[in-house]
Amino acid sequence: MNRLQHETSPYLLQHADNPVDWYAWGEEALAAARASDKPILLSVGYSACHWCHVMAHESFEDDETARLMNELYVNVKVDREERPDVDDIYMQAVQAMTGHGGWPMTVFLLPDGRPFYGGTYFPNQPRHGMPSFQQILHGVADAYSNRRGEVERAADQMTQSLRRDLLGIGGQASDLNATLLDTAVRKIAQSFDATYGGLGSAPKFPQPMNLEFLLRAYARTGDPQTLQMVTFTLQKMARGGIYDQVGGGFHRYSVDAIWLVPHFEKMLYDNAQLSRVYLHTWQVTGEPFYRQIAEEIYDYVLREMTSPEGGFYSTTDADSEGEEGKFFVWTKGELEELLGDDAPVAIEYWGVTTRGNFEGANILNVPNDKEVIAERLGLSVDALDAKLNALKDRLYAARTQRVHPGLDDKILTAWNGLMLASLAEAARVLEREDYYTAALRTADFLLDRLSVNGRLLRTYKDGEAKINGYLEDYANLIDGLLELYQTTFDERWFVEARRLTDVVLDHFAAGDGGFFDTSDDHEALIVRPRNVQDNATPSGNSVIVKNLVRLSAYTGDARYDEAARGALRLLTEALKQYPQAFGEALNAVDILVNGLAEVAVVGDPEDARTQALLDVMQKPYRPNVITALAPRDVEGEAAIPLLSYRMQRGGQPTVYVCRNFACRMPVTTPEEARALLETARE
Repeated sequence: MNRLQHETSPYLLQHADNPVDWYAWGEEALAAARASDKPILLSVGYSACHWCHVMAHESFEDDETARLMNELYVNVKVDREERPDVDDIYMQAVQAMTGHGGWPMTVFLLPDGRPFYGGTYFPNQPRHGMPSFQQILHGVADAYSNRRGEVERAADQMTQSLRRDLLGIGGQASDLNATLLDTAVRKIAQSFDATYGGLGSAPKFPQPMNLEFLLRAYARTGDPQTLQMVTFTLQKMARGGIYDQVGGGFHRYSVDAIWLVPHFEKMLYDNAQLSRVYLHTWQVTGEPFYRQIAEEIYDYVLREMTSPEGGFYSTTDADSEGEEGKFFVWTKGELEELLGDDAPVAIEYWGVTTRGNFEGANILNVPNDKEVIAERLGLSVDALDAKLNALKDRLYAARTQRVHPGLDDKILTAWNGLMLASLAEAARVLEREDYYTAALRTADFLLDRLSVNGRLLRTYKDGEAKINGYLEDYANLIDGLLELYQTTFDERWFVEARRLTDVVLDHFAAGDGGFFDTSDDHEALIVRPRNVQDNATPSGNSVIVKNLVRLSAYTGDARYDEAARGALRLLTEALKQYPQAFGEALNAVDILVNGLAEVAVVGDPEDARTQALLDVMQKPYRPNVITALAPRDVEGEAAIPLLSYRMQRGGQPTVYVCRNFACRMPVTTPEEARALLETARE
């Protein structure tokens, strides 16, 4: 066993018995490199990464390759999910060197951490024009030993190019307007696949932030084509193999354009974001299909991805028994044996054939409309639904007897914040008590176990929390706490969200506006990372801006509004040119352009009249409404300034609708409240 045996990351522990003399990232590895004057071989991946496993089996478990690595390098293994700062810095370098990136990432560094050569997966034998990994090891070591001057110059130039102290981009805050949003919608629409849904072609990713932006655009403009892009995509995705038809939840992405064959890993962050998009689409359309998928995702996460303590696990692997997707696929014969007389329903509904659609087996998908299938089977749609529910239960029970994919059971603050926000919103919109309870447990867990001396930590596993929290950890948890406040109206959650936001302003702010990904007291790396682009997860910069705008509306504190506009101003040109890479940032711009309706409700939350008023605010899709509640008259200053000096009228639950703390006359009926919201929006 090597040094990784002492780590908590499941990914690092996967490599603890390699013959490679691995170090975890840290001063011990850097000191060893300096003392031995060896370059550092940095290998970055994550537990659900298929090609990471391939390279591990081919090279890191091979005695001769490991001997070369140990002789020539100080070898460092990093879990990109634990250390997004290290991953971001060196991914930027690899992309600059090669024109592409991905995982596993292999980077060669000087002993002080500056990169001079890198790539992604290297095979164990030369193929497809790629050198073997052993050839790379020899070649890089030769350059380090015999052409040190060239290596030093290359490393210095690369490091200088990675600096992000001043972004040097952006424009005027006045550019953050409706024209920018309309332009972004048109450009995103150009990549819409009108045949199969989604944006772009194979491989096809769900892109929930861009779908959310299109929903917001529909709410702003009423353009039915904008909504149709969302609904069509969500239908195609949920009927495809990218969706787990038996157990609920989405796989990472589809390798094809038709959503059929996924990479089978399931990530918490995908399901957190997609559950929220399906929930919002149900609010917009009222169509039960979207609610069903949202609830299936939530139920999957609570059933399979929740720790006994209340946090959410990170990932389940794509592979089981050494085969990708084996846990999820079925042969026709298996279904016939398991389901007996009911097998024809399953075979017809999920498009099952003898030949299969994936390596001789079937990825379950729904190729035809439910009405068509019901007619073919001589059933009503309701009868088909009843049969399908029973069949799913039987298939799920049978599947539990299989060898499960590996579980990455570390708990990440940022990803848990995403899930908390979605779950808290679902609890109030869907009136699900189990979601309400789960959201409370998660918030308590995160603030208790992943917070020390008022500061957040990144990761938790087996009772140990560690690594300073990153901007995305703060931003996503703040978002979750603000949503939880609007579900519970317990001011504790609001106060904590505001306090954590002040920590961000004090420790993450950049001199030119916006924010760094690491705090000012974080471990010093070769540069301070600052990633403003939205990728598979939203940029911490984008999410914190949304939080700042909402907190400004709750408090009237101009600091929050100024910080938000200062961060977005840096992105104006990028938003115009590459909107698809900035979906969450565009959502923040949408809030600024539309403004927020600030709603204060005064009334006992147990009173049905109060609940009727809250339903007007919270049951429809109202992305630019924030709500606060006081259970009784507030005769002075409140912990939530929006509630200060709010009084009931005539002893009845009362609603105040404000913009920039300028309020309309308070009202007491749902009809009046709805009318006020409509005029506020106009």
